[in-house]
Amino acid sequence: MPSETPSAEYTDNNRYLERSTLHVAPVLARFIETEVLPDLGISGEQFWQNFSSLLAEFAPRNRDLLAERATMQAKIDQWYSQREQVSAARDESSEIAQQIEFLQSINYIANEVDDFTIATDHADEAIARIAGPQLVVPVKNARYALNATNARWGSLYDALYGSNIIQSPDGGPTGYDPLRGAEVIRFARAHLDRAVPLAEGSHADARAYTVQDSQLLVNLGKTSTPLADPTQLAGYTGNPSTPDSLLLKKNQLHIELQFDSTGNIGSDDKADIQDIILESAITTIQDCEDSVAAVDAEDKTEVYRNWLGLMRGDLSTSFNKGGELKQRGLNPDRHYQSSNGEPFSLSGRSLLLVRNVGHLMTNPAVLDSNQQPVPEGIMDGIVTATIALYDMQQKNSLVNSTTGSMYIVKPKMHGPEEVQFTCDLFSRIEQQLGLPENRLKLGIMDEERRTSLNLKACIQAAKDRVIFINTGFLDRTGDEIHTAMQAGPILPKEAIKDTEWIKAYELSNVAIGLACGFSGRAQIGKGMWAMPDEMLAMFETKDGHPKSGANCAWVPSPTAATLHAMHYHITDVLAVQQNLIQEQKKTNTDYRKDLVKLPLMPLPHGLEQATIQQQLDNNNQGILGYVVRWINDGVGCSKVPNIHNIGLMEDRATLRISSQHIANWLHHKVCTEQQVRDSLQRMALVVDQQNAGDKSYQAMGPAFDDSIAFQAASALIFQGKEQPSGYTEPLLHAMRLRQKQKDTGEVV
Repeated sequence: MPSETPSAEYTDNNRYLERSTLHVAPVLARFIETEVLPDLGISGEQFWQNFSSLLAEFAPRNRDLLAERATMQAKIDQWYSQREQVSAARDESSEIAQQIEFLQSINYIANEVDDFTIATDHADEAIARIAGPQLVVPVKNARYALNATNARWGSLYDALYGSNIIQSPDGGPTGYDPLRGAEVIRFARAHLDRAVPLAEGSHADARAYTVQDSQLLVNLGKTSTPLADPTQLAGYTGNPSTPDSLLLKKNQLHIELQFDSTGNIGSDDKADIQDIILESAITTIQDCEDSVAAVDAEDKTEVYRNWLGLMRGDLSTSFNKGGELKQRGLNPDRHYQSSNGEPFSLSGRSLLLVRNVGHLMTNPAVLDSNQQPVPEGIMDGIVTATIALYDMQQKNSLVNSTTGSMYIVKPKMHGPEEVQFTCDLFSRIEQQLGLPENRLKLGIMDEERRTSLNLKACIQAAKDRVIFINTGFLDRTGDEIHTAMQAGPILPKEAIKDTEWIKAYELSNVAIGLACGFSGRAQIGKGMWAMPDEMLAMFETKDGHPKSGANCAWVPSPTAATLHAMHYHITDVLAVQQNLIQEQKKTNTDYRKDLVKLPLMPLPHGLEQATIQQQLDNNNQGILGYVVRWINDGVGCSKVPNIHNIGLMEDRATLRISSQHIANWLHHKVCTEQQVRDSLQRMALVVDQQNAGDKSYQAMGPAFDDSIAFQAASALIFQGKEQPSGYTEPLLHAMRLRQKQKDTGEVV
């Protein structure tokens, strides 16, 4: 049995340690055995034996599922390549019927399943009943992980003042503009009138707020008025006649009015309101996948250590801001009194889910008995679940799940067989850890074509543990392009968004989720807003998500979460869902016919050379801007300025779209190899210039052959057609490892 304390055996980072039948990198072994296990009462021997048995049972099944993906894609490629490229009847019913028949013949579209209702239990209210924003954050970055977790509550004043929702100019980085501040207050008060209206008058005219006889009274000067709906008063702090804060509620979300007659804002406010705090990021996905660059044991240990800190409740970090050292940890719970004076508490933190990696990747942090890297998804499963025991067994200082559940989002699953595999894996982990059945909950990312076409069957496979489906439209578009690689040239990127299949995809996801009983039990999610600085556009657009029946939607920042929360005050998602359920019973729409319509251009394509060049430059600039940070710095998700210097949130999903798009155009001769290479070099210099202010930045040009990042970006395009499902991970991981070796002076 390995030692429970660090010893000399851990000091040699150049060799693996034997654990059961496995070979484990020392840094990971040390972390598991000395940081994770001792307080859980699990021996190192037991953990590694469990891991080894998981691999023996599930690694061969994992390989078989990946082989099935490749086999199906080969059949699809052959079928499309044998058909007439130019067909005016491509989207007519006969053509669609032929596609569906073919996809059924190879089991790409599985047999229909009978109607059913999911049976998920022990789901937290934040999952089952509360509709609101959801954050996705790289767990590898402790500061970001903490910021997102703490974003359960956010200042509406700060969110409005610091975003472009308020159009007046601000006072600059150090100055406060009172005129802009007044606009913020007017906007916020108007929102209160919509969300928690008074029986008469406006919150803008309020002079004082008091709690009397278990109800809120608002002094308007000459008169006092209660809330139009007195039940919206949820609680208060301080003296009821002069409260320090008031807690209001709309559509299960809380709104807190904070009072301070001496505060910098409250002293000038007629009602002494210092701030308005909104319950914002209800849930947060701590991401081990698309937003993370974790290619070896050192990286994976950093990911797992931050997850451990979150589950124990003691994660903290320090950083320099404005020349001042800041310390950040997890927010405590918030304490109130109900309207009748009874004390109660609310979580100060977002409910945390963790996104494990998918089935494709392996990781050299652990080698199997044949000294081959193990499937990373299996490793994530056993390690993140073991760490979550701190929460499920209440061995932590701050509770995450009040129901004793753990929430794992699983990406990039192709069809019901892969969902069943994941459920079987979770069941075996539960047995190994002594957990009740179905306590490891599953979030299904609907982001691959075969999953979209079989979503009902996918949900059925996980009906006892599913808590989440989501339209990950970025990866979904990447898979659409790769699947249709042989069918013809894909439309320009901006035109894809307006095609019938993507509209059907969004509608189908909600419809199937509701038909399977998700309302009041599980989340139906919508994808990310990718422009973190364009909050006005987000605010004007993203209200469509709750109106569509989705009870959560991804946003790129805590500020965005607070702004998006206002949409859920105005739209009662549970009511929308019930209306949709009744409509579905009448129409029973089958979206499959639209889902198989491919986003193709006719041949000849008719695009002007200027349009082709613009598409290539935009794609290449985005690819290079993201890849250079991934390869050189290990940054898995970043705000990358596009060719017009507008910051876009980029991760591997956006990279998958851009690289597959060019690969498709190359294959169908919409552009030439030389055009792509010329564009890559020109855009590399643009990216270099955009990063010129960063002293640590490693330029890609003009010595392009010496830049591993430039080579990686090129390979993603020119080898894109051959990449499994068009995924970017294999090439990125290999190139990042090369860069790390180069940086440390090892032989590349």
